[in-house]
Amino acid sequence: MKECRTLGGCRTGEAKITKGYRLPAKFVIHTVGPVYSGAPEDAALLADCYRNSLNLARENNVRTIAVPAISTGVYGYPVREATKVAVDTVKKWLADNSDYPMEVTFCCFDERTRGAYEEYLN
Repeated sequence: MKECRTLGGCRTGEAKITKGYRLPAKFVIHTVGPVYSGAPEDAALLADCYRNSLNLARENNVRTIAVPAISTGVYGYPVREATKVAVDTVKKWLADNSDYPMEVTFCCFDERTRGAYEEYLN
């Protein structure tokens, strides 16, 4: 929390990085997802979260990353729509950065979210 206070906030779609401290991770990448409104820019902002997080991981030589279903909780983004944005954005990033091997794990809070990811990935 102390290090987060030094980052100067984080705009929607932006990503910032801190050390992992006592977590079993070297770094934590923080991003702010959009509050779902149904507007077309929601998807663009959500894609920015994933893309900017992956770019920041690469800049810091991170080779494995776990990402949650951003904005699908209290921010109200429909899980199926958010899943499509997340998977498509990550797939495109991996293709565009094929020179940089990265392992991405999608972390799902519940079975409904997991089901949406499994369905879309199949």
